Amino acid sequence: MTARRPRGVVPALSVFLCLTLGVVLAHQAGLRVNTTRSIPLGLYVLSNEPIVKGAYVLFCPPERPEFNLAKERGYIGAGFCPGGYGKMMKKVFATHHDVVSVTDEGVVINGTLIPASQPIGADSTGRPLPLFRVSNHVLDSTELLLMSDTNSRSFDARYFGPVHRGHIQSLIYPVLTW
Repeated sequence: MTARRPRGVVPALSVFLCLTLGVVLAHQAGLRVNTTRSIPLGLYVLSNEPIVKGAYVLFCPPERPEFNLAKERGYIGAGFCPGGYGKMMKKVFATHHDVVSVTDEGVVINGTLIPASQPIGADSTGRPLPLFRVSNHVLDSTELLLMSDTNSRSFDARYFGPVHRGHIQSLIYPVLTW
């Protein structure tokens, strides 16, 4: 007597295996899904083009206390970057030679106040956020100012300052956003 396999197990397993294979192949092809509000939600593709102002980037946060705090509080996820951080996606707001100030009024780049860039003092549960303040700092060739262009409450350069170019994994381009 042979054991009967419940109906639907083979089709369900086939669907699961096909979906898993599709996700792996999409990842290998350089596709990434953004589910955070730091940049527009959607599907992005990796690019090895040079990093320029206005581009979106995928980066590993540097091992610093403010990123430890961000991971502990869930502002950023855990992942495979050094320090156990997850990769982050942000927009490049300033690069080499740009003059940057981060004040209580907001982020000023080359004399222009960036809209909706005023740092907030506490997160949504009332916990104080890290303070990064700088006045008229000229970014050198290794520094980038990374921020959100879609979320005024994003954990970005207002709280952690410039990021070294060496932490950038890739430029990313939107394929489909919503």
